[in-house]
This record gives sequence, structure tokens and C-alpha cells, in this order.
Amino acid sequence: MNAQRHFAFAVIFALTGCTFGAPSASNTANAGARTIDVNLTSFMQGYSPDVLTVAVGTRVQFTNTDSFAHTATAVSGTTFPAASPFDGAALVASGSLLSAPWSSGNLIAGASSQVFIADRAGTYLFGCFYHYGHPMQGEIVVQ
Repeated sequence: MNAQRHFAFAVIFALTGCTFGAPSASNTANAGARTIDVNLTSFMQGYSPDVLTVAVGTRVQFTNTDSFAHTATAVSGTTFPAASPFDGAALVASGSLLSAPWSSGNLIAGASSQVFIADRAGTYLFGCFYHYGHPMQGEIVVQ
């Protein structure tokens, strides 16, 4: 019976093409993405960089390096509204294109967002659901 389990494991392992220690598909997909650090404690502006300039096609990801939760959520329009434009939907990860509505969702300490694609030239504003207003506002300029 023990030999049968080892054989079954070997067959499953061979069919899945797994290699111990190899990066997972999700880690490979995120490799090379430009990272914006999210941290209200260390960075006066809350995002570092608070203005990121990238080329069309660039992949962008947010990483929470702080000890408490944040979001990075798209703000529609060309200026930041005085009051927070966010509702509870900002706490749920959504979207993948910067030119459409998107949110990192709730990023707990040490978490990273999904990858967003800079799919179209323009300036894309974003902010934190919890700490909206200066300093937790940023922008991505896509050229």
C-alpha cells in the first residue's frame, strides 16, 4: 500500500510539472512589476513614490510595508475631491487596468496587491480608504 501511495504521488507530481523551490505561477506573473510601497508611518506622503511615471504596458503593484491596513483605490476625475470618494467597495480587490475602476482591496501589513497594467496614457489618481486626504493620495502617470 505504501508503494502505491508513493507511485500515485510521483504520477501526480509529474503531471503537474511542479518543481520544489520553483516560483509559483503567481510569483512569476508579478516579477518585474513596478512597486509602490504603502506606508503612512515611514513615508510622509503614505505612498512611495507618491507620483510614479511609467510607460504604457508597465505593470504596477502596491505593497503594504506598514504595520496597519491600507488600500490603494482609483479616484475618478482629474483632481482629488475634498472628501473621500470611497465606499466599502474599496476594501475588495478589483480591476486590473489603470484606465478602469480598480482597488488593491484591504492590504494588511506585509500584503501585496494584484498587478495593475498601465494600459493607456494618462494620469491616474488613487488614495487610501482609511486615510484619504493628504498624505494618502498618489498618482501614476502613464506615458
